Amino acid sequence: MEAFRFFLFPFALMYGLIVRARNFLFNIKLLPSEKFDIPVISVGNLIAGGSGKTPMVEYLVRLLGEGTNVATLSRGYKRKTKGFRLAGENETVESLGDEPLQYHQKFDSLHVSVCEKRREGIRELIKNVGGLEVVILDDAFQHRYVNPKISILVTDYFKLYHRDWLLPYGRLREPISGRKRADIIVVTKTPRIFSPIVRKQLLEDIKPYPRQLVCFSFINYLPFEPVYKSQCDFSGMKESVYSIIMVSGIGNPGPMEEYLRRFCTDLELMEFPDHHQFVEKDLLILKDKFKYLPTKRKMIVTTEKDAKRLQNADAEAILGDLPIFYTPITFEFHPADKQIFDQAVLAAVGLGKSN
Repeated sequence: MEAFRFFLFPFALMYGLIVRARNFLFNIKLLPSEKFDIPVISVGNLIAGGSGKTPMVEYLVRLLGEGTNVATLSRGYKRKTKGFRLAGENETVESLGDEPLQYHQKFDSLHVSVCEKRREGIRELIKNVGGLEVVILDDAFQHRYVNPKISILVTDYFKLYHRDWLLPYGRLREPISGRKRADIIVVTKTPRIFSPIVRKQLLEDIKPYPRQLVCFSFINYLPFEPVYKSQCDFSGMKESVYSIIMVSGIGNPGPMEEYLRRFCTDLELMEFPDHHQFVEKDLLILKDKFKYLPTKRKMIVTTEKDAKRLQNADAEAILGDLPIFYTPITFEFHPADKQIFDQAVLAAVGLGKSN
């Protein structure tokens, strides 16, 4: 594989030239970047794949609070609809995409929308949502046609951008120099126990610009929830589980794998690409894998995002009689970072709230 990857290097150089040229045209304003009258928060990353954008967006929704009229705008990756869509009743993964559906089901007062063209999406939100105060753009760091009020760049502690190469040789969406556009850099998925020495080393690696704020966060795993409502509560099983099958279609399943190992003796992995759409064959393989595990003390655990793609009638018909759960997560900052992050965001959007 490494030998084959070497042949991708010239394509990475070509891709880098194209991206640099595009950024240059935006920098000299030959390509337009639009500001809006309401504050826009952009959340994104430099590396393709999971870096913690979804829990970061959820953290921002909670930070802004119930009293603020907030909307999220995502592309709606792998949805089967087109153009602008404001979430209503009976939405599915096919109509919204997995991450927007997760936001929609989690936050009652949040306006969730999808649109491939972010400028058009913001205009439609302003037109359709009265009194809108803040728009959070999900996965929009490279979407430069919108000039946000504040730009948040997330980078995975296990996959820092300075250690990677441009696509397709590596996973960088653009050169590392693009980080200069960020107002805040958030290192996600750090260990809970986080020493000042490690913090200092990471700052040296990231090399922030003087105006940039760098904050460090970790993932907090919440109690398991059943994927299907007809299933039992996990609390009655957790002392008796021997084997867990972990099903993941996310960019970096490593932290979840480490977390699940504390609940079982044997952990079986079923890994799929990010945003994988589960088909009947996948589900039947999972069911057989579960059936033939040599113990009765067993269960299936998946991510919250993957659960959205399993919560449909076809999947439930195959998996509904199995103990299958998902693990919700929240995004937490280390004590030294929470207050300065919260204050920076709230000051930028002009809401004047305090924690």
